[in-house]
Amino acid sequence: MNKQNVVIIEDEVPAARLLHSMVSRLRPEWNISVLPGSVDEAVAWFASHPHPDLIFLDIQLADGNSFDFLSAAHPSSIIIFTTAYDQYAVRAFTVNSIDYILKPVDEQRLLDAIVKYETLQSNGNTLPENYLNTLLDALKPQEKQYRTRFLISGIDRFWSLQVSDIAYFYSENKVTFAVTKTGQEHIIDLSLNKLTEQLDPDRFFRANRQVIVCISAIDHAEPYFNGRIVVSVRPPYKDKITISEEKLSAFKQWLNF
Repeated sequence: MNKQNVVIIEDEVPAARLLHSMVSRLRPEWNISVLPGSVDEAVAWFASHPHPDLIFLDIQLADGNSFDFLSAAHPSSIIIFTTAYDQYAVRAFTVNSIDYILKPVDEQRLLDAIVKYETLQSNGNTLPENYLNTLLDALKPQEKQYRTRFLISGIDRFWSLQVSDIAYFYSENKVTFAVTKTGQEHIIDLSLNKLTEQLDPDRFFRANRQVIVCISAIDHAEPYFNGRIVVSVRPPYKDKITISEEKLSAFKQWLNF
């Protein structure tokens, strides 16, 4: 096979050196360059140099990710992705000669990817017109999915509790409770910190260390001591739900969104 021009884009210097060494050992005739693992620097390099035949591209770069690089640089090269995150592997990277290698890189897996690339080249296959768009679609940031229900366990049965039925959550003695709009309480096997990550922030607000409230459950708010406010909810909470002065601006913005 003709001498190939190859570029490695990897933000971790030891990983870049190791990959360069492995590719050089497997294909000593190739011309291999290592670029800084920065979106900005890699884009600048591609704007001023002929595009290589092949890119080994890390998914996560120092100042962004491969989606940012590809959408800005529009490389005409074939891509082999390298990633430490196997969730990316299932997002269409094996379409149209796209391949991926999980890190730490296994030499046999690397060789398999190289042979796949060489087979594509030797067969005279050309990249389809939508090759780059396929890559960009696979890498496009996905809209975050928020939790919609919880599995609740009873004495003799399980059932599903819909998030849309919950008025607020509260924590007491390290136990988390969900209170429905009808006033029923259910134990939830998640901390408030975890719930904050999983609930839609347009609908739920972390009022304080003890309570997360749903916007539809808020009846009214009124001033309290030291710049704080007290929020009243339906059904009523057994204690005052106070929001600190530091959180007041974020709370008002949330209510007005």
